[in-house]
Amino acid sequence: MSDTVISDTTTGEEVPSSRAPQLHLSEELMASPSRFFNRETSWLAFNGRVLEEAANAGHPLLERLRFLSISANNLDEFFMTRVAGLKGQVRERVRVVSPDGLTPAEALEQVNVAAGSLMTEQQRRWRKLRRELAVAGIEVVDAARITKTERERLEPEFLNQLFAVLTPMAIDPAHPFPFLPNLGFSLALKLKRRSDRRTLYALVPVPTQVKRFWPLATDGRSTPGRQRFVTLESLLMLFIDHLFPGCDVLERGVFRLIRDSDIEIEEEAEDLVIEFEEALKQRRLGSVVRIKIEASMPDDLRTFITDQLDAAPQDTVLVDGMLGLAQLSELIPAGHPELKFKGYEPRYPERVRDNGGDIFAA
Repeated sequence: MSDTVISDTTTGEEVPSSRAPQLHLSEELMASPSRFFNRETSWLAFNGRVLEEAANAGHPLLERLRFLSISANNLDEFFMTRVAGLKGQVRERVRVVSPDGLTPAEALEQVNVAAGSLMTEQQRRWRKLRRELAVAGIEVVDAARITKTERERLEPEFLNQLFAVLTPMAIDPAHPFPFLPNLGFSLALKLKRRSDRRTLYALVPVPTQVKRFWPLATDGRSTPGRQRFVTLESLLMLFIDHLFPGCDVLERGVFRLIRDSDIEIEEEAEDLVIEFEEALKQRRLGSVVRIKIEASMPDDLRTFITDQLDAAPQDTVLVDGMLGLAQLSELIPAGHPELKFKGYEPRYPERVRDNGGDIFAA
């Protein structure tokens, strides 16, 4: 029998198979847990590849923004389920070692490090995309850059659409800290009342259905085709006097909660419908898994929030940038086909068309 010729990738030469390097299994590696990938860190690596698509210059601008939004939404769901499960094991003092050789506490530590790096890259990517969006005519502006005309036109919209669904509240012994839902977005404030100079803490929880980006009305001087948006947190601060009349804002900051949303169903339950209904109700009331806080929030206000939520230091993350990147998809308008992937037009096979759409006759 002739000796088969194969290509040696190390040298680029063709050699007989008998002279090819022989592979040997390492008994030490086969017995080591290091041969396995950790499930959670492997998932974070996958989400990192999703984020890489947001940096792919070959993709249109709005599609890159969409990938960033998907990456952020994926990370939120990851903490709601996977990380919540790990924290539950740590809380129950589970010390069972997984096939990759990590205890739940060790896996959670690695996840926090990897997730922190991913969040930093997400914010870096958003800052770059924000500049590119402005060049393309879609601009997200800070409150300081809103013109007097834009503010005047925005105020009725705030009063008619947003003011009615907000519940501003002072936090004191008579008004305890409220329950904040999963993915809840809230504005925390430290105020001074003008009448008696008393200092108090306040909170403005925002319903999850409220849109995150508010379009600014154009005027005669606006460039045709350009769109300007203001974020929800900037809008709240623009008209804070309507929410807390007679008060001066000493400190402010935005934070967002992620709660345990993992569901465990007893498959042998008598009525699965009732079982799911109860599980979904409990899901909304899950324990706090992570608090994302603006890095600019002052220390005493940050401490007040974390104490009220009974959050551990490792559950608190300071975000140097914008919270809620998953909602960036709201900035993708219906138009601008030049900034999106070309629409797919399915081809109708000729033989099917010739037979009046009958695929069996074709």
